[in-house]
Amino acid sequence: MSREIRIGNTAIGGENHIVIQSMLNAHHLDVEGNVEQAKKLEAAGCEIIRVSIPNSEALKLIPAIKNAVEIPLVADIHFDYKMAVQSVEYGADKIRINPGNIGSEDNVKAVVDACKAHNIPIRVGVNGGSLEKDILEKYHGRTPEAIAESALRNVALVEKFDYDNIVISAKSSDVATMVKANRLIAANTDYPIHIGITEAGVPSIGFTKSAIGIGALLIDDIGDTIRVSLTGDSVEEVEAARRILKSINKFECIDIISCPTCGRTEIDLPTIAEEVAERTKNMHKNLKVAIMGCVVNGPGEASHADIGIAGGKDCAILFKHGQIVRKLTENYVETLLEEIEKM
Repeated sequence: MSREIRIGNTAIGGENHIVIQSMLNAHHLDVEGNVEQAKKLEAAGCEIIRVSIPNSEALKLIPAIKNAVEIPLVADIHFDYKMAVQSVEYGADKIRINPGNIGSEDNVKAVVDACKAHNIPIRVGVNGGSLEKDILEKYHGRTPEAIAESALRNVALVEKFDYDNIVISAKSSDVATMVKANRLIAANTDYPIHIGITEAGVPSIGFTKSAIGIGALLIDDIGDTIRVSLTGDSVEEVEAARRILKSINKFECIDIISCPTCGRTEIDLPTIAEEVAERTKNMHKNLKVAIMGCVVNGPGEASHADIGIAGGKDCAILFKHGQIVRKLTENYVETLLEEIEKM
C-alpha cells in the first residue's frame, strides 16, 4: 500500500479512494476561460485540477482559479524553476516538475525548499520523451525499465534535499510501456503514483488506450490518482475516468448490466438501457442493475445483479437477486428507478 499524501483539502494514497484529475487547456493568458473551465471540471466530478504555468504572466491564474473552486490546484512547470517557486508563493497546492529538465541541482533545491516551507507535495513527473541521455543509451531506447529508472532517479534527487512529500508520475503514449514502467516503480517505492496514458489521442481512441492501461494497473492495486488524457474538452476526461473506475468497482455507483440483444428480444432494450444509465449516472450507490432482453434467460444470467428487469412480449418482469418480484406491463424505467431509490 502506498503512503498517504495531502494535496490541499484532498488526500491520495493509503486507504483513500482513487482521485480523478484533469488539466485545463485554455490559453494561459485567458484567465476567465481557465476559471470557467475549472468550474465545469469541478461540477463534473474532477477532484484535482492541473494548470500550466509557462511564465510569470500565467501566475495570476493560480489565485483566480483557487478563488473559483474548492478542489486543489497543481501548477505544472517545465524548465523554469523560478515559476515553481513563485507558484508556491501564489498558493498552488502541488507542484509538478521533472527535476531533470529544470537545470542544476541548486534549482531543484530551490523548488524543494519552497515546497518544504509550505508543506506542498512535489509530483515528480517523467515520460518517454524526457529521459536522460545516459538512461536512453543504457536501455537502448524508451523502455519501461528506462522510464522507471528515470522516475526513481529524479525522486532520489528530491529526497537528497531531505524531502519526501512526493507523488510519482511515469507516463508513455504506449500502453504496455506505461503499465510495465509503473509496475516496476510500485515494486520499488511506496510513494503514491499518478497514472495515465500521455498523448492518448482523440476520445474515441484515447478512452480505449486509457481504459486498458489505467485499468490494468488499478486491478493490480497500483495507482492512487488518475488522469485520462484526451484531445479536446477536458470534461470528457473526467467522465471517461469515472467510467473506468466504475467498470472495476473503484467508484461508488450504479453498475448497469445489459445484454447485447438477440432475436428473442421483445422490448426496446437499447433505449431503456440508455435512459436508466443516464438517470442513474450520478447516484452514489453500489448496486448492480441488470436490463435484460429475455424473460427466459434474463434473471438467471443476471442473478448476481441486485435488481433488474427482463423483457417479454408486451411486458417485463422485475427481479431482485435472480428472484422474480412481479410482472410489469408499463412504466418499466420509472418502476425500476423507484425500486433502486428504495435500496
